[in-house]
Amino acid sequence: MDERMGMVKMRRLSYETLKELNYEGYLLKEGTERVLQFGEGVFLRAFADDLIDRMNEKTDFCSKVVVVQPRGTGSGRVKDAINEQEGLYTLLLRGNEKGERVDERRVISCISRCLNPISDYEEYMACARNPELRFIISNTTEAGIKFDPSCSLEDKPAASFPAKLTQFLYERYKTFGREKGGLVILPCELIEDNGKELERTVLAYAAYWNLEAAFMGWIGTENIFCSTLVDRIVTGYPEEEAEKVCRELGYEDQALDTGEVFGYWVIEGPDCLKKELSFEAAGLPVLLTDDHRPYKQRKVRILNGAHTSMVLGAYLAGKNIVRDCMKDQVIRGFMEQTVYEEIIPTLSLPGQELKDFAGAVADRFDNPFIDHELLAISLNSTSKWRARVLPSLKGYVEKFRELPKCIAASLAFYIAFYEGSRMEEGILVGKRGEEEYPVRDEQRVLEFFLSHKEDDKEALAGAVLSNGEFWGEDLTEIPGLLREVTEDLDLMEKEGAYEVMRKCLEKIHPKQ
Repeated sequence: MDERMGMVKMRRLSYETLKELNYEGYLLKEGTERVLQFGEGVFLRAFADDLIDRMNEKTDFCSKVVVVQPRGTGSGRVKDAINEQEGLYTLLLRGNEKGERVDERRVISCISRCLNPISDYEEYMACARNPELRFIISNTTEAGIKFDPSCSLEDKPAASFPAKLTQFLYERYKTFGREKGGLVILPCELIEDNGKELERTVLAYAAYWNLEAAFMGWIGTENIFCSTLVDRIVTGYPEEEAEKVCRELGYEDQALDTGEVFGYWVIEGPDCLKKELSFEAAGLPVLLTDDHRPYKQRKVRILNGAHTSMVLGAYLAGKNIVRDCMKDQVIRGFMEQTVYEEIIPTLSLPGQELKDFAGAVADRFDNPFIDHELLAISLNSTSKWRARVLPSLKGYVEKFRELPKCIAASLAFYIAFYEGSRMEEGILVGKRGEEEYPVRDEQRVLEFFLSHKEDDKEALAGAVLSNGEFWGEDLTEIPGLLREVTEDLDLMEKEGAYEVMRKCLEKIHPKQ
């Protein structure tokens, strides 16, 4: 029996296996290694590698990806699986697209090999001397792009990702000189201006290691650090259904990966990159632009903002997962009114483009393959509401000189959700009917709400809205907001969160 999958041993995924099975999908067996990828995890394999594989199929990009384990530690299971399977793995993209259910299975063939930068150090550094190499992609988590002063140029390799990258670029500089060998660097870490931050950290290492000024100049003139925005929910290896899926496929795949159908990659860089990265010619959801920020704002305000403004009220109304919310006419109506009538009017991108994105968000929320729990989304809702929803509230008030009713209600839902009765092991305990639920946030936030548990609704709303540590300002200064939130809290106490949502829909008057 296979230790991981609990199934009778079957043939392993390989080019020969696919030939025997008469696989008719696209495969690239031979190609030039033009991409180095820091990160062997499920996200890049279901996102960047999927897009590269499709670009290979539809254009003459014809490139292979060398994958590097960024930490060089761990079990190496994925690394071994990728190498044993000749770089092949199966990707399942599932969900809704324009209201239609999609369940797509594709063998990804753009990866050539996977390296451990410690045990395979010489092979890894040899990639820096490859004249055909042109692109570097990374996803080393938000904590990956940090300066670590313990890293040394002589380490084989340095511990942090930016230090590894500096070593790699220095080797390339020494090989090709001042006017050649430059790379296009595409970080996918979820931090602000990830390209600029990675370049800043690389230059900090170059200075810290006293490397020559010409090298530092080469970093800035010959290399392109692109800030990017990535968007796809990736659910990874499907533990519970892996055996069933593999039996249907006819082969064992230890690197099996799953994700949602929707995907979008925004890359900030010079227009000349469109000739090198032919995503547009391939009809793929990748945008090359000179400014990624409006698209990040769109994602944060519409996708994340819809989540944050809806889920706490929906949970108090008795729902547990996002998909169930989309089946309820009132809750879905509340979410759509929030997005279309209160968020979209505050954004700068073209209206139809924003509405198309919002339509895709609804499809994503209704994904039949993902059980997205509301309590999981509720984590750290204070900082989420400030970053994702507050800008829309302020933008709406500034534009229309009145309150957005749904967004104001979402603030009331936030306050009601955080009304806990006691603290247990650093978690505030709230109550939905007779059922208790955990409220998870920073300790200072939880202690604040616990200290106000005896307040009446107006006093509680006033204390929350005026808390400058939460919002960076006093929200009671927004005309009418305190009164509106207090009224919603009173109605919620008497008739429940569902009734607040229903009343909001009656109040809305669409803006032109």
